[in-house]
Parts: sequence; C-alpha cells; structure tokens
Amino acid sequence: MLTNPVVVAVVVMVGLSLLKLNVLLALILGAVTGGLVSGMTLVDTLEILIGGMGGNAETALNYILLGALAAAIHQTGAAKIVTQKLSKNLKGTGRTLIFIIAFVSIFSQNLIPVHIAFIPILIPPLISVFNKLKIDRRAVATALTFGLKSGYIFIPVGYGLIFHNIIRDEMGLNGMDVSDIPIWQILWIPSLAMLVGLVIAVLITYRKPREYDENTGTKFGYKSQDETEVTLSRKHIIALIGAVSALIVQLIMGSLVFGAIVGLAIMVAGGAIKWSNLDAMVKDGVGMMGFIAFVMLVASGFGDVIRETGGVDALVDSLSGIIGENQFFAATGMIILGLFITMGIGTSFGTVPIIATIYVPLAFELGFSPAATILLIGSAAALGDAGSPASDSTLGPTAGLNIDGQHDHIWDTCVATFTHFDIPIMIFGIIGAVIL
Repeated sequence: MLTNPVVVAVVVMVGLSLLKLNVLLALILGAVTGGLVSGMTLVDTLEILIGGMGGNAETALNYILLGALAAAIHQTGAAKIVTQKLSKNLKGTGRTLIFIIAFVSIFSQNLIPVHIAFIPILIPPLISVFNKLKIDRRAVATALTFGLKSGYIFIPVGYGLIFHNIIRDEMGLNGMDVSDIPIWQILWIPSLAMLVGLVIAVLITYRKPREYDENTGTKFGYKSQDETEVTLSRKHIIALIGAVSALIVQLIMGSLVFGAIVGLAIMVAGGAIKWSNLDAMVKDGVGMMGFIAFVMLVASGFGDVIRETGGVDALVDSLSGIIGENQFFAATGMIILGLFITMGIGTSFGTVPIIATIYVPLAFELGFSPAATILLIGSAAALGDAGSPASDSTLGPTAGLNIDGQHDHIWDTCVATFTHFDIPIMIFGIIGAVIL
C-alpha cells in the first residue's frame, strides 16, 4: 500500500506543504510524483493535471468576484463604520464580549463576505479592552476562528454556498450524486462540534484572567490603526444595500457570481463606488482571493491525476481489507486521513477535491450512506482550516491579536483551535457517520 500512487502523491504533497513549500507547488509536485509512480509519462501527467483544472473554474470565479465585492465594501468604509460602532459599544463581562465577537465573525462569511479582512479593523481597537478585562487572548482566537469557519460550514450563503457546492460537485465527479440532499442539513453536526469547543474554551479552559503588558506598542510590521471617526453617510448605506442584495440574490438564484455582480452594480449605480474604480476592485479581488482560487484549480487537477493513476481502487481494496466491515473504525480511519491531508494544505476548500476522490469510493465499498459521506468529507475538510498553522482562519486571528507581540501563532492560536475544534469535529464526525 505504501507504493500506491495515491498514497505517494498525498504524502509528497502533504510533506512538502509541512516543509513550508508553497501549496501550489506542493500540489503540482505531488501530482507529478503520483503520475510517474503509476507508470504515466511526465507529459501525460501534466496534460491530465492542466485539463482537470477546469473542474473548479466556477469556484475560482466565485472567489474572485466575492473578493471584488469585499474590496468594494471595504473601500466605501461600510465595514469600518460597523466595527467602530461595535468596538465602542461592546459592554459586559469578558465572556460576553468574546461570544459577541464570535457572533459578529460569522457575518464575515455570509452577510458581508469579507472573510478575514474585518479582523485588522475590529480587533486592534479592542486590545486595550481585552487587557483591562484581563481576557485570555486564546479565548478570543478560538472565537474568531469559530466565526470564520462555522459561518461557511453550516450556512449556505457566501463562502458557505461555495463550500457546499464544491462538496456536491466533487462527490458527483466521483460517482455519488447528492444533488437532492441539502448539504447544510448534514453539516450542522461539525458546526455543533465547534460550538461545543467554543463554549469549553471560553467558559472552562481560558476562563482565568491573564495579564498582558500594555506598554509594548505595535510590532511585526503591523501599522498603527487609523483612529479617524467615520460617520454614517449615503455611500455607506448604498454599500450595505449592495451587500444585502448580493445575499438575497444568492439565496433566490443560487448563484454567487450573479449575486456579487448585482451587489457591485448597486454600489456603482448608487454612487458608493465609481465606475472608474471597478478595475481596481477586481484587481483587489484577485489580490485578496486569487491565490485561493488558483489552489482550487490545481487541486481539481490533482484529483484528476489521482483518479487516472488507477490507484484509488487498489487503495480502497487495501483499506477495506484492513478495516473490514466495521464502520466505526472505517470512519475513524477516514477522518484521521483527512486530518493528515488538510493540516498539510491548510484550506478546507482546496482539500475537498482530494478527499472526495479517496472518500467516495471508500464510502461505496464500506456501505456509508450519501449523507454519512457528506459528513465525513465536510468534517475532514474543516479540520485543516480549524487548526493548521497555514490556514487563514488561524493566521487572521493571530495578525489581529499579536499587534503588540504578546500572542504566539502556534501556542496561542493553533494549539487552542486544534484542541477545541479539531478534536470535537473528529468525535462528532465519526459518531455521526456511523449513525446516518
């Protein structure tokens, strides 16, 4: 089994990612290695890789346009005025504040899909508040990551619509049609697991006061924040109308592309952004989301190469022989394999094509239902974003909380999020897959 081209491709890809090689290069080299091990020529392998990239073209376009919409919202200052009001009016105990931050973070994936762009606006002004209340910033890191992830895992709008469509499409490409199953009706399970982890982190693990030095200033290239007061204006209202309209169109039409275009059109027509600035908006969208879009394209090609090697069937047979018919052990093995893959890449979106290629044939062989397979794929994919050092869902919180050099990325963010999110997701995913 260790010489199986699928295993070799995944090991090379994950190993190179863990060695901090750019994930795009890691995916390409992993695919090439797997193709060569299977007996394909280098030319054939590259042709399959490039030809398969079109499988995620719509997803890549979704990312670019969503990035353009986020850039437009950011430029108008609508996001800033919301976060300034929040930073001034958030009151109550430290725990209440943390839960409010988690709730607000969910909106960054769905209602106003700016992803991690809100963190440098909202969090730095609150650092002094955290210090006064002696809040353990590890609890804030878990709250931010909770919002960044649970918002798209469960809610089928914005990034959630992209995530659910990727799962549906990749399962279909591998022979399991789940077009008649609402993905969100399954993925509430890992979202619930994350909620449990958040409650444990805030109320138990990190409940004790923690002292921070308030005289360290800002470090690590993080610029002092613009404290200029922004007042509500007509362009802010137009921008928010555009964002809400994009949300409504997504829900009605089921198209993130059309929703983003409508949102941008409303902002231009209402004067929130100028026609001449649209080019800059799209470029900012490419800058913000272009890398993730390319990861999705290459990941789709990687999946095609894996399928063409013929190693998937052999791997399924080998694993079936080892696991037998025990679905509990099978689900456990599949989740651990998913953890291995996603922790290396650090993105749940980019790993779905890879996981689906392996999981769907295994699910057929081991008798898992389509619903259980959705849960296994969604849970395994979520593991990387929740605890990987390479994930923007961990890098974003660290960037906001470490402006004074007192919050460590690995020990204060990644260990906290892995412990409180990855472990519950694995437990809930395994049990849920056996039951469904």
